[in-house]
Amino acid sequence: MVAFNMSSFNPGVFILLGIPGLEPFHHCIRIPFFIIYLVVLAENSVLLYLIFTERSLHEPMFFFLSMLVATDLILSNTCVPKTLSIFWLGPQEITFHGCLTQMFFLHFSFAMDSAILLAMAFDRYVAICFPLRYSAILTHQLITKMVMGIISRSFCIIFPCIFLLKRLPFCRKLVIPHTYCEHIGVARLACADISINIWYGFAVPVMTVMSDLILIGISYTLILHAVFNLPSWNARQKALSTCASHIGVILTFYAPAIFSVLAHRFGHNIPHSFHILFANLYVTFPPAINPIIYGVKTKQIRDRISLLLFPKGINDMRLRAWERQKVILVM
Repeated sequence: MVAFNMSSFNPGVFILLGIPGLEPFHHCIRIPFFIIYLVVLAENSVLLYLIFTERSLHEPMFFFLSMLVATDLILSNTCVPKTLSIFWLGPQEITFHGCLTQMFFLHFSFAMDSAILLAMAFDRYVAICFPLRYSAILTHQLITKMVMGIISRSFCIIFPCIFLLKRLPFCRKLVIPHTYCEHIGVARLACADISINIWYGFAVPVMTVMSDLILIGISYTLILHAVFNLPSWNARQKALSTCASHIGVILTFYAPAIFSVLAHRFGHNIPHSFHILFANLYVTFPPAINPIIYGVKTKQIRDRISLLLFPKGINDMRLRAWERQKVILVM
């Protein structure tokens, strides 16, 4: 009873410690994280600029890609600046409402990414299995409904977490052994039963992500069936190449998430510092690697980036190619 009387449903501030056990190495970790963060900002900003300014990239596939890029930017900007301030300046304070905001956008971005990858899988399914009806199926109206569905579903899944935390009284020392606020980590500081938080925080997002992953698997099963029924090897290779970048992004998103869940469930001997370090890599590595995957595997983006970075060289190459064609025509 005394503990409850000393509790607060609206605590002042939390203290983010960083990576417990690795505090002496924060000065070594901060430089790579800072460089990766700059790379994330530069790569994703360039990709967004190209998609919105180049008319040839105004297709459903690239529209969903722009949503993925924007969500990755939200994810990184939600977590990494506070993480870097901890690495540079030591443990940092964050207000209760600031912690709730950070928690919401962290989990909201994760749910958005999963739903966007499902939408991109559906786009590839229609493009390969129904190429002649692609434009008729993926109309502006359908894309708008898909976008609204993605945003609404992600919001409805994560928003209850705010009320699940606000209902809790906090009477313990408000120190979070992490670099950012996440739902269960904050709930564990409460001096009340958090069973609902644990069940909701685990069951609902996991079931949602698993359903997305199952539907993505079904989409690619149908895609592979259609591809291997194509008459020529060149047609098969071209169809598979259009899916390669998307499969790469799926692996960079789901593989670390599945590993993290398994490590938390079965890796009882794994140090807590490893879990925190891996969680920080998860909010920086996929946003940094996704633009590289699409830049390497997607010819339209690769050509536009080359034109943006080396406009004179590309123009010279085009001029030489045009002159060669003119000589061939004269001969």
